[in-house]
Amino acid sequence: MSSDPTTPDDSPFRTEPTVRDKERQFVLPLVVHIEKAAPPPRTDALETAARAVLTILSDERSLGDGEWAQAMRDWQDARIRKVVRRARGAEWRRAEALPGITVTGGSAEVRVFPPVPLDGWPKDLARLQVSGTDLDDPEPPAPADPAAPVLWLNPELDMSAGKTMAQTGHGAQLAWWELSEKERVAWRDAGFALSVRTADPARWRELTTSGLPLVRDAGFTEIAPGLTVAVEGHDRVGALPERAPHPTG
Repeated sequence: MSSDPTTPDDSPFRTEPTVRDKERQFVLPLVVHIEKAAPPPRTDALETAARAVLTILSDERSLGDGEWAQAMRDWQDARIRKVVRRARGAEWRRAEALPGITVTGGSAEVRVFPPVPLDGWPKDLARLQVSGTDLDDPEPPAPADPAAPVLWLNPELDMSAGKTMAQTGHGAQLAWWELSEKERVAWRDAGFALSVRTADPARWRELTTSGLPLVRDAGFTEIAPGLTVAVEGHDRVGALPERAPHPTG
C-alpha cells in the first residue's frame, strides 16, 4: 500500500520492493467486536477503525521512549501493514486483556494493539478469524461532516468490511503524516473527528486528480493493486471543536 502519485524511495507507502522488505516485517493488529446478534453498522466500524489507528499513533506509549515506541518504529519504517480480525464473546474478552487500546464509535468497538512481527502474533490474536467481517449499514449514512476530514472510498471496489477497515486506517495515517504537531493535537482533542463515505464515480475521478493523499493497495488480498482511499479535508482539523475522548486502555 502506498501514497500516490509521488512516493519517496524510503516511504513505507510504496509498491516497489526495497532492501527493507528482506528484513523482519511488522503488522498493526486491529480487532473488531462483532456479536452475531448485534453487529455494528459498517460505516461506524470503518470510522472507528480509522480513529483507532490515529489513537495509537498519538498515544504516549508509542512516542519517544514509550513502551510501544520501538515496535511502532519497526512497523513504520517498512510497509504499513494492518490486519483486521473479528472477535465475540470470550474471544473479545481475551483480546481486551492484551495490551492495547479500545476505541468506541456509535456502537462499534475496535481494539488496536502495538505492532507485532508478521510471523509472531500473540496466540489469542492469531486464533481470531480474518473472514466473517461482512457488515451492512441498516440505513444510508448521513452526509459527511464538511468541517472534518473525509476518507473517500473507491466506488469501483467491493471489499469486505475488514479489508475496508484496514484501508481507512491507512488513509487516516496518511492524513496524520500530513499534519503539524499543533494540528495533530487539535485533531486528537476533537476526538479524531472524521467521516468515511463512498465517492460517486465522478467525484472519485476528481479526488484522484486533485493532489490529495491517496492510498494505493499492494494487492496482497481481495483486490488487485490500485487506489482505495482518497483523503480530503485533513487541513480542516485545526478548526474542529474539542470533544471528550472515547478510548480505553
